[in-house]
Amino acid sequence: MNASRIALVTGANQGLGRALVEGLAARMNRDDLVLLTGRSRQRVTDAAHEAAQAPSARARVEGEVLDVTDTDAVARLADDLRARHGGVDIVVSNAVARLLPGESQAERADEFIDVSNTATHAVLRSFGPVLRPGGRLLVVASSLGTLGHLTPRLHHLFDGASLDQVEYAVESWRSAIHHQTTAEEGWPLWLNVPSKVAQVAAVRAVAADRRDRDLATGTLVAAVCPGMVDTPTSRPWFDDYSQAQSPTQAAEAVLDLILAEHVDPALYGELVRFGQALDWYSGTPPTEQDRLLTP
Repeated sequence: MNASRIALVTGANQGLGRALVEGLAARMNRDDLVLLTGRSRQRVTDAAHEAAQAPSARARVEGEVLDVTDTDAVARLADDLRARHGGVDIVVSNAVARLLPGESQAERADEFIDVSNTATHAVLRSFGPVLRPGGRLLVVASSLGTLGHLTPRLHHLFDGASLDQVEYAVESWRSAIHHQTTAEEGWPLWLNVPSKVAQVAAVRAVAADRRDRDLATGTLVAAVCPGMVDTPTSRPWFDDYSQAQSPTQAAEAVLDLILAEHVDPALYGELVRFGQALDWYSGTPPTEQDRLLTP
């Protein structure tokens, strides 16, 4: 990577995103810069100050106010970083909308899809072109992002799809939610499943177009699953947290992937969990979870 690197983490006020910022600041060099983003100016300012003042911090940490659902704002930030720094070396798309089990999946769908999917597409489209050779472009997803978690009748929407086709599939899913036709079309009730599959499919689409030149320059585009993490967003969904990691623990494997000296071609464009690529076709539809959710 470049001697002086620029890293950007979205959704980084708290939880895993905050841990990634702190880990990057600790493991990067003193002339490197880590940018922490979020929607609230005060929270971004406070989080960036605390991360910069941490005893382990070596790299500089700064805050950038960014609403990831605003695709124009994402594009402006990418252009600004290219103008100011010649590009960016590390991008981690981590923003997520908190959704509680008792909330209506349909009523929260637009916000959830905008934060998880529209934002992912915007980051991939805007930051892919400004990623410097040897860089890392990662989207935080989960193990639910493998294709087998959708019914087979929906697989053709995402398997081998272009980014445009993934976007179209996401908007078709959104339309089905609004028209209350998800069940007859085969979509699961649980928003998290189609959302994560679409995130991974979007990464795979972008990676397919870039693979040869990226591997030639040691550049990595991938989705990452950090495993079970104990955060306010995930805690309400699980009864047993005995195996859950703290955000700091969960960040370690992601940081190792980001800062690895060499790119493993087997991980390129894949969903990576603890350093291993998950089978894109694995998984089973979440019928049990759907029975417990509010439509």
